[in-house]
Amino acid sequence: MLGKSINEISIGDSASFQKTITETDVYLFAGITGDFNPAHLNDIEAKKTIFGERIVHGMLTASLISAVLGVQLPGPGTIYLGQDLIFKAPVKFGDTVKATVKVIKIIKQKNIVKLKTFCTNQKGQIVVEGLATVMPPKECIENE
Repeated sequence: MLGKSINEISIGDSASFQKTITETDVYLFAGITGDFNPAHLNDIEAKKTIFGERIVHGMLTASLISAVLGVQLPGPGTIYLGQDLIFKAPVKFGDTVKATVKVIKIIKQKNIVKLKTFCTNQKGQIVVEGLATVMPPKECIENE
């Protein structure tokens, strides 16, 4: 199963994925990445930070964008070429994050799509925003 090809994508197309981030998610992400920053894992040390409590890894939050691109738009077969990110606000344990992508540019001759990307929390506050560059899957032409 392949996602949408460049000819099936239009400016303005969008898709989203939503997840509530748990303490388990944060610990699993730390184990996978090796990022054991106390701001994420140590309640006593995190209370000394500007946030006053443990926060979710920014890259864990941003990885939800990858889920949208790889599963929904363009979907399976998409090659992620690049991502610019700006972290606007912390995500806290128990926050529900919605990652959204929206097509803003299509370069058919290069098979490249640019998408505005952003994540919001359950209050609608933007916590991450950026720009993704992807290569959607090529159309399959079957031999007759």
